[in-house]
Amino acid sequence: MKALQKAFNIRSHKINKIEVIKNSKSPQEAYDMLETYAKNGFESVPPEDKSYFLKCFGIYYRPATPEKFMLKLRIPGGFMKAEQAKVIGECAKEFGQDYIDLTTRQQCELRYLTIESLPPIIKRLNTVGISAFQTGVDNIRGIVADPFDDLAFDNVIPSHGTLLKLQDLFLGNPEWISTLPRKFNTSITGNLSNRCNVYGNDCCFVLAQKEGVFGYNLYLGGRVGMLAKSADIFLKNEEEVLAAFSSITYLFKRFGFRDNRNKSRLHFLIDAVGMSEMAKEIRENAGIEFAHAGETMTKTDYVEPDHGKIQLRDGSLGVHAVIPSGIFTGTAMVQAGELAEVYGNSELRFDMEQSFYIMGVKDLSALLEEDFFLKYKNVDTPYKNHLIACAGTAHCPFGVIENKNDAINMADYLAEKVPLESGRVRMYWSACVKGCGIHSLGDIGFEGCKAKVEGINGSGVHIFLGGKLTGESTEGHTVVKSVPLEYAKFYVESLMLEYKRLRNEGEEFEGFHTRVLNSYTRANIGFVMMLKAYLRAKNIDVACGFETRVLTGKNEEFEVFELGRKLYYHLAKKEPYSSYHRFTPENKREKLEDIRKLVPGIDEVVARMLEYILNPNESLRAVVFSEITPYILLYSIAKSND
Repeated sequence: MKALQKAFNIRSHKINKIEVIKNSKSPQEAYDMLETYAKNGFESVPPEDKSYFLKCFGIYYRPATPEKFMLKLRIPGGFMKAEQAKVIGECAKEFGQDYIDLTTRQQCELRYLTIESLPPIIKRLNTVGISAFQTGVDNIRGIVADPFDDLAFDNVIPSHGTLLKLQDLFLGNPEWISTLPRKFNTSITGNLSNRCNVYGNDCCFVLAQKEGVFGYNLYLGGRVGMLAKSADIFLKNEEEVLAAFSSITYLFKRFGFRDNRNKSRLHFLIDAVGMSEMAKEIRENAGIEFAHAGETMTKTDYVEPDHGKIQLRDGSLGVHAVIPSGIFTGTAMVQAGELAEVYGNSELRFDMEQSFYIMGVKDLSALLEEDFFLKYKNVDTPYKNHLIACAGTAHCPFGVIENKNDAINMADYLAEKVPLESGRVRMYWSACVKGCGIHSLGDIGFEGCKAKVEGINGSGVHIFLGGKLTGESTEGHTVVKSVPLEYAKFYVESLMLEYKRLRNEGEEFEGFHTRVLNSYTRANIGFVMMLKAYLRAKNIDVACGFETRVLTGKNEEFEVFELGRKLYYHLAKKEPYSSYHRFTPENKREKLEDIRKLVPGIDEVVARMLEYILNPNESLRAVVFSEITPYILLYSIAKSND
């Protein structure tokens, strides 16, 4: 383990302030005081317990809700029994303002809890096998998995039993409570479809086959903004999975960095020594010469939310309930548990998109007649079927925007302005750069930020495109930065109008991005989104969208000129120049005719922008989209109308 030790020694040995707090006492000491704190009230809880130690047991103090706590529950793989659902729901009704958040890690969060209510809630949850242990801070968090494990037709290796054995290695064990340098996320899937963001975790066990044997390929180092990479290790059975996991977590605990918390996840340890060296250390520490990676099989997309159901191996159905932004209630959770008992096999399964399925349903039509589905649709609009939004400013100290209702409001706006009878559009919202809404994996992602309008800061978003869950997943990229939130919907509307106009029959947005948008630079895509919004606001009906046949070769200078040429042509009904060579006028002496003469009453901003784009003098011509973006900012219209 020389390489790991060397990497550890190179880093600063001055530990961060959280490590100092962790060394002051054991987490169990704080947990043992919970009953006392409940008797003596909120003011009796020491600052270090509120800020850190109680989080080891899923108890989060949130200053946004003074003197109230959030309880994050561990739901292994999203598997929940009806009895558990009803108890969770009753706790939310009685103690938590009837409010529940569903999360992207297949878990539930109870909010608005007083310190006095925590002991009775925890006791009730324990009676039905629900724990909140190690769901926060520097612990091995809840393990995510395919919600249809052991029941779906694409399930090759049932993995839930292995998940529970992995959990048994650390859950409730003092050696693993708050002893890691940073949080540690784990995923496991034995399915062909990627329904659990399997590559977005520190440690990922992904269905694979090698020489005719089914097992798991190991991927390591995933985190927000960084997908896990192959460790070139194939694990042929459950015993090897458990051994590899034990080896990885030990090495992370022993050699993980404890100086800079922003650079202490497993990814940074791997980055310091290299993946091949890390794999070598894993094998050595486990005492097993794990085989090299096989063929990864978890590559396909999943479609169940678009149809509202999935057929299971026993002939029954898993029936979807869309919970936009994961905003749920205790009352509805109790109802869901009751519906699972009456119509299903008494089981719910939660997914990564903050929704869930009632499993084992045989009478679909009768189930869907229940009042529950009047509010929580079985199939909603394409804008809500896959909608994700993290907590936002209402509950999270890191949130920059409200987020949850922002996401719902945009989905409703798009459904009205650009209705789609079918299609799949994953809109994932994160309220800040931390990315708990996994915005970088959405078809369209939103990252909360501050955005200035006339020098005044307000709520905004960075807009991302191109995230993919197929293959080994792909992180998206920013196409428009710092958009004032009130204008973001207009830009996305532009995109959806193009999707609706150009999509092939049955084509999801991910496929549309690959087929059409991928032929353009990011700057071009963002500019077209803004330009079309500007033209709509000015009631200018002119074609300026994307095309399926693109000749500019993702060269931004060519794209700028070609967009200007097309816009001029569609407005004036004539070409700006007689001939072209490599997206510039062939005759260098040819003059540009003033479009104002050709189109009386043309919008002055558009006229000036076209002069800049099509200037006969190349040295005076716009060559990047950022040079012409100021012409079409929507808030400039609002200002001019005041």
